[in-house]
Amino acid sequence: MRWKLLSTTAAVLVGVVLGATLAAGVGREAQSASSDTFRSLKLFGDVFERVRAEYVEEVTDERLIEAAIDGMLAALDPHSSYLNADKYRDMQVQTRGEFGGLGIEVTMENGLVKVVSPIDDTPAFRAGIAAGDLITHIDGEPVLGLTLSEAVEKMRGPVDSKIGLRLVREGREEPFEVNLLRAVIKISPVRARLEGDIAYIRLTTFNEQTGSMMLEQLEGLKKKSKGPLRGVVLDLRNNPGGLLDQAIAVADGFLDKGEIVSTRGRRADSIQRYNARPGDAADGLPIVVLINGGSASASEIVAGALQDHRRAIVMGTPSFGKGSVQTIMPISGQGAIRLTTARYYTPAGTSIQAKGIDPDIEVHQANVELLDDTSGRREADLRRRLDNDQGGTDVEVDGETIDATDYQLARALDLLRGIALYEGRATASR
Repeated sequence: MRWKLLSTTAAVLVGVVLGATLAAGVGREAQSASSDTFRSLKLFGDVFERVRAEYVEEVTDERLIEAAIDGMLAALDPHSSYLNADKYRDMQVQTRGEFGGLGIEVTMENGLVKVVSPIDDTPAFRAGIAAGDLITHIDGEPVLGLTLSEAVEKMRGPVDSKIGLRLVREGREEPFEVNLLRAVIKISPVRARLEGDIAYIRLTTFNEQTGSMMLEQLEGLKKKSKGPLRGVVLDLRNNPGGLLDQAIAVADGFLDKGEIVSTRGRRADSIQRYNARPGDAADGLPIVVLINGGSASASEIVAGALQDHRRAIVMGTPSFGKGSVQTIMPISGQGAIRLTTARYYTPAGTSIQAKGIDPDIEVHQANVELLDDTSGRREADLRRRLDNDQGGTDVEVDGETIDATDYQLARALDLLRGIALYEGRATASR
């Protein structure tokens, strides 16, 4: 009994000593980290004062501090940045659907500005700038050494003012020059039309109007169609993304239930899941989603959700691969910071960061040349042919025009008509 008591007492004493040692260790670690931070801040202060006092030209404190903040954020990843008051206002205008500039969504790659996608009917789009192009010079000045925000600032300017870009394109040996006039970029995020009995809906960006406008346009096409629709083409090609809530709204429009996307930050308790509500605006019609290398961020959320739930067939080429979420954090009176705070995952738990969405059917864009029938003769042209005993030998040809400039869209329409034809025959045979 006495031995047990001594053993217990010894264990308690060991626990107390060990606990005190661990606490002291944690305290030393915290003190060491604090000391390291203090030394780093002192280094920053020393450099700040040296630049302020001895740089060849006088520099304002505001400019130095903004540059330091911008450099700190830009060093994290290509999408984190500092927005001063002017840039923050510009960003708010963009999400409302109108802004000034050239009409391109860009990111940074190896020190150069990379075009994620041009926006439809903008100066950049009309000049032939394409997704994947690298901008090396702006008005003769090298881009190398500039931050993304500095490069974007140089590409903006007064409406109708001139700007010259030098670009490098994969597969093209020599750089090429493009001269443009800046313009007010007004974005209608949704374009819709009927392709026969198929609804074609193109989303150019995800701003505050995208979700509601898409549903309105789809309802309008249903009423405009002479008969029931046979399918929907959702075109997300060269859509650089935008607001997360609008991507969720678009995917929700075609899903009855299930997860649309989840986001996961650094902390274990930061996981957020977004689920679809009942109701399918397409009434169960087959859907083809078109994507390409210019489809990024919110576009990939929509394509991934519809693909994982097998609600749509994804067609085209692999998407851009931006699988991170940026949060805009306003700073009172000083603009805001755009900070990458989470990664997003498709309903199957797949991260597309730096990988992209792989299409179910890979179709590259191509030029289509319609060829005449080489034979030139048919049964109806032969002498002494037999007449058709069901009346008439004339053959009516569908007068639909094939859009030879958009091979991917033509294949999507073919696929939907094939599905409708197959389902119609299957129903008739029952």
